[in-house]
Amino acid sequence: MTTNFKKDVLEGLTATKKSLNSKYFYDDIGSRIFQEIMEMPEYYLTNCEFDIFQKQSAEFFNTLNFKTHFNLIELGAGDGLKTAELIRYLTTQNISFTYTPIDISKEANDLLCAKLKLEFPLLNIAPKTGDYFEILKDLQNNQSPSLLLFIGSNIGNYLADKADELFRLFNQSMKVGDKLLVGVDLKKDPAIIHKAYFDPHGITKRFNLNLLTRINRELGGNFNCNNFDFYVNYESSTGEVRSYIKSLTKQVVEISALDLQIEFEAGESIWTELSKKYDLEELEALLKKAGFKTIQHFTDSQQYFSDSIFEKR
Repeated sequence: MTTNFKKDVLEGLTATKKSLNSKYFYDDIGSRIFQEIMEMPEYYLTNCEFDIFQKQSAEFFNTLNFKTHFNLIELGAGDGLKTAELIRYLTTQNISFTYTPIDISKEANDLLCAKLKLEFPLLNIAPKTGDYFEILKDLQNNQSPSLLLFIGSNIGNYLADKADELFRLFNQSMKVGDKLLVGVDLKKDPAIIHKAYFDPHGITKRFNLNLLTRINRELGGNFNCNNFDFYVNYESSTGEVRSYIKSLTKQVVEISALDLQIEFEAGESIWTELSKKYDLEELEALLKKAGFKTIQHFTDSQQYFSDSIFEKR
């Protein structure tokens, strides 16, 4: 990870328009801060998706049409709060499955496994820590049918071409008949979206600035976070929320591991994250292009969020 981190930071901060890849938010510290974000009242995404899993897990399973032991594989598992609702249903119905949470943070995976084992002592759990693109290659030879969970609106972090590439990679790692459950945030009132990503508590700002702290810690940077701020922009026509770290002053930052000095103008931005919102027609077209057929959409009571099931053709 350190080699990739160095490479991506170098490329991102020396580009004409500076950027940092949002996947690097989720070191152990960032993962803990994200737990705080999910608990904010303004961050509706977690509650909406939790509502879907809590009330519709039986329908999820019935839609899968799996008749034998299956693999429940979660990509970017985090705290597993929502998935625990599905696991609860499966265990109470004595349905045979193996749960494989995949997360880039070992701490997050360890905490998740300990918590789940406490509630579900007989749970067959096989955690994997690392980049799920690599891990999926090792799982594709398993003969049991699989359900891949890609929830939490994670797909919103990808530009259109990268989202298409991602779903094609998923498709290539799956067997015909395997299912993919994708969680997406739906287009809605811009004011609701803005509050979720530019919260009054400053937690999302801290989450973003932790990227600079991580560079300081792992790459010998000397970013002074007091010299940077955070802002977001939402474009309703495309459904794109873009997050930025902004330099408050003209300054030079050194990163010793890269033997690099980076100049910032006052007001210059680093793009850190895309959080795209979808409509269901757009989502279906994206998955069809990648080799999936639509099975069913499950939405919350407010129609804010959808967990949609697709099948590899």
